[in-house]
Amino acid sequence: MRPFLFPRWEKKTPPPFLPLCTSFGPGDSPSPLGRRSLAEVMATGTPDSQARFGQSVKGLLTEKVNTCGTDVIALTKQVLKGSRSSELLGQAARNMVLQEDAILHSEDSLRKMAIITTHLQYQQEAIQKNVEQSSNLQDQLNHLLK
Repeated sequence: MRPFLFPRWEKKTPPPFLPLCTSFGPGDSPSPLGRRSLAEVMATGTPDSQARFGQSVKGLLTEKVNTCGTDVIALTKQVLKGSRSSELLGQAARNMVLQEDAILHSEDSLRKMAIITTHLQYQQEAIQKNVEQSSNLQDQLNHLLK
């Protein structure tokens, strides 16, 4: 008779897992009343059943350690990602300040260009008046020289 310690799993269904990274203690033993203790099973079991039991426990522990290792790696990646996020946020803030300075400089340049454009318009109007006056003076001179 095979003692009931761990159910025999087929390869298709995964074994049930205990909560992540918990410690094994006396309260975790699957020997409620009416069942034999681990020491009794190991003392009275055949070498074949003891080997299967050892392999089963070893497999569970290996899977548990692998799961804990995978979770530690995932947590480390998340922490690094969070720290990288703060770096990117700081860099974005610096870039925004630089862009704001560039925008203010461009705005100032546009104001100066508007002032220059106004001055050029005044000069153009003055030149046009002078051209009109010079053509009037030229007509008067031509009239006097005749």
